[in-house]
Amino acid sequence: MAASFANFHVLFLIWFLSATFSLSFYFFKAESISNVSCNQKDKQALLTLKRGLTDHGHVLSSWSDHKDCCIWDRVFCDNKTGRVSELHLSYSRLGGEISGSLLQLEHLNYLDLSGNDFNCTPIPAFLGSMYSLTDLDLSNANFCGLIPHQLGNLSSLHYLFLWNNSNIYVDNLRWMSGLSAIQYLDLSSADLHREVDWLQIMSKFPSLSELYLQNCQLDSLNPSLGFVNFTSLRVLFLSENHFSHEIPNWFSNLSTSLLELELYNSSLKGNIPPSIFNLEKLEYLNLGFNKLTEQIPEPLGQLKLLTYLDLGFNSLNGPIPSSVGNLSRIRSLYLDQNQLNGTIPKSLGFLSKLETFFVGDNSFTSTVDEGHFTKLSKLKSLYMSKASLIFNVNSNWVPPFQLNYASMSSIKIGPNFPSWLQSQRSLSFLDMSMSGISGKAPGWFWNGTSNITFINLSNNHIECDVSNIFLSSSVKVLNIANNSFYGPISTFLCQKKIRKNKLEILDVSNNLLSGELSHCWKYWQSLIHLNLGSNNLVGRIPYSMGALVNLQSLRLQNNSICGDIPSSLKKCSNLRLIDMGNNHLSIIPLWIGEMTNLLVLRLRMSEFKGYIPQQICQLSSLRVLDLANNSLSGSIPNCLKNISAMAFPNSYDISFFSMSFSYSYAYEYYVANVQLVPKGKEMEYKENLNLVRLIDLSSNNLSGSIPVEISDLSELRFLNLSRNHLMGKIPEKIGSMKELESVDLSRNHLSGKIPPSMSNLTFLSLLDLSYNNLSGRIPSSTQLQSFDALRYIGNPQLCGDPLPKNCTIEEQFLNRSPIGSVEDDSKNSSFYIGMGVGFATGFWAICGALFFNRTWRHAYFRFADEIKDWIYVTTMIKMNLLEKLRVCLSK
Repeated sequence: MAASFANFHVLFLIWFLSATFSLSFYFFKAESISNVSCNQKDKQALLTLKRGLTDHGHVLSSWSDHKDCCIWDRVFCDNKTGRVSELHLSYSRLGGEISGSLLQLEHLNYLDLSGNDFNCTPIPAFLGSMYSLTDLDLSNANFCGLIPHQLGNLSSLHYLFLWNNSNIYVDNLRWMSGLSAIQYLDLSSADLHREVDWLQIMSKFPSLSELYLQNCQLDSLNPSLGFVNFTSLRVLFLSENHFSHEIPNWFSNLSTSLLELELYNSSLKGNIPPSIFNLEKLEYLNLGFNKLTEQIPEPLGQLKLLTYLDLGFNSLNGPIPSSVGNLSRIRSLYLDQNQLNGTIPKSLGFLSKLETFFVGDNSFTSTVDEGHFTKLSKLKSLYMSKASLIFNVNSNWVPPFQLNYASMSSIKIGPNFPSWLQSQRSLSFLDMSMSGISGKAPGWFWNGTSNITFINLSNNHIECDVSNIFLSSSVKVLNIANNSFYGPISTFLCQKKIRKNKLEILDVSNNLLSGELSHCWKYWQSLIHLNLGSNNLVGRIPYSMGALVNLQSLRLQNNSICGDIPSSLKKCSNLRLIDMGNNHLSIIPLWIGEMTNLLVLRLRMSEFKGYIPQQICQLSSLRVLDLANNSLSGSIPNCLKNISAMAFPNSYDISFFSMSFSYSYAYEYYVANVQLVPKGKEMEYKENLNLVRLIDLSSNNLSGSIPVEISDLSELRFLNLSRNHLMGKIPEKIGSMKELESVDLSRNHLSGKIPPSMSNLTFLSLLDLSYNNLSGRIPSSTQLQSFDALRYIGNPQLCGDPLPKNCTIEEQFLNRSPIGSVEDDSKNSSFYIGMGVGFATGFWAICGALFFNRTWRHAYFRFADEIKDWIYVTTMIKMNLLEKLRVCLSK
């Protein structure tokens, strides 16, 4: 005991002396630093630099003439000389002009101006005269123009960062030969395409360790070269270029040094060459998003040090080589979006360090079972969707992993609900849509959603009473569409236990839900997309739905909802899509014109009555107007030309119909779908909805004429006004709507000729003018004659191809081609102009002379009186003779 106590004292004494010495050394060092003051020349140079800069972040507020510059923020001095050695000014919200006073900082070796905004000014050429620099970082600072050749004078430079200045370029790279000490070079996003010998120049740097040339508009890796002398290169990033050739064989020259190789999204073609598998020290290989073909070579297993491999988004075929099981250090493996087939080797199950495995979107024809996951205890992200796989595991299987991300859509998992999910306590993303699951969803599933954010169980045959669904506050997406969920919708929406939900997407469409819409919408104010369509819902739309102020899409289609659309929905000013088709509603509200963000308005087959309100023309962003199959009357508003999205080309992104969610390096999307009838057949639109411009007013009681202003909608693609009571002529300028793909004006009372301009509609693939009162010849054009005669039938006065009725001479005269009509009109116009000029000349030649000459005027009127008397006497004499002759004949 005494010995132990003595030992303790000895140890304590040693610790105390050591600590005292260390503290003494620290204070001595601090005192020595504090005694070194800033060099005045350096101080004035920095103050001059400050005056030229704009300091939005106030990071230079400590740069004062009254303080030692060595204690200024972002400034570092040499401990012995007091000269400024480093300036750390990254991401400081600086702008303005970089002063040449920096040249006075003769001992500056580190300059970092990255992450600022220099408003597209050129990189200062004088930086090439700062010979003491070893580190220069100008990345992501909005520089523009030519990279100055003077930077090649920095022979001591080890690190040069110019990445993400998207408007800088080089005319050549020969000036870089002076960077003899360069170790780390990043020119990503600079335009280097003018230098064809870039590879030979870069390979001459003896100390170059890391080279980053992403998105540099390079177009060749010089595959003909047999040897490239990158003696020290460890990292080579050449992604997002335009090589458009095979992977060159000279990569095998880098086998002794290269650790990371990235050629992502560079238009590479052909197979994966053997030279890649000679890089035995490689730890990171990314060949994703290219055009690689053929099989994955079996020697892949030689890259035993790989921790990251991406071969996704190519056109690789054949099986996954069994040698993949030799990649014992692999953590991330991406093989998705290819044409791989055959079986998945069970050797994958021995990759004990694998964390991310993406194999979806392929064409496998095999079964995956427990053996494929034997040692995958670290697996976190699994993407198997659309891989044509059968996931066949025992009902009592407990996986060795804890997944965060599970995307298993469109593979065979059912028929039973996967019980192994009960063990996945860390799951945040689950997609098992279209996986053949049937039967009841167990209660433990809904109670185990404490961490989950995204649930997609759509397009299965799952049965569940919605009152049993429990959602934790973490859930943002619930998609259970196209199943057999049942029960009153209100019991789900009004549950006290889910009133604190943060749900953003709720899709319960195509189920068996019933009852009236609840008044509990105040608890669902995070909703952005709501789809309750194709259920058995009844009653009115509650006023409380106006509480959904974040809502962007509202779909209540295919129910039995009745009554008015409540004015409270005006508060949902972010609405882009409204679909209330196939219900029992009343009138289109006048306030609809206030929903100025609306792009899709689908109210077809919902028993609407009354007029189409003029306010609908205020929806300038509208792309889809579908009011078909109602009982609307009155005329078509002539203000439709004010819907500018249908009149002018624009790049408005319709991505708000979708939401993306990022999980473990993967993106999943929820896309709102809409059922439209663009060409007589109902079609579902999702991602391609941004291409649609549609007006469908068919099957109503509309009257009057087609407004000529509709011709101003030059971006419209689908127009359907059929089955109404429209009269008058087809607008003459309809041919200016050159984007039209479908026009249906059938079963109206339209009259007159088919406008010749319709022959300009070169994209037209559907035309129906049947059952009207149209007359004359069908204009000649390849497009109009390509349609079946049934598209013109029911117009008795219509003639010409493709109708069997030939046009008479009179009909041909009345329906000449536009060119002939112009020529005839020109001749007639010349005739009438000549006649008018002749009449005016003759009239004034005679009447003018009589008006101005008195003698001629008197003589003219005397002559006229004499002629009048002669005519009168002659007429009377002849009438007496005729009377006498008549009397004689009567005797």
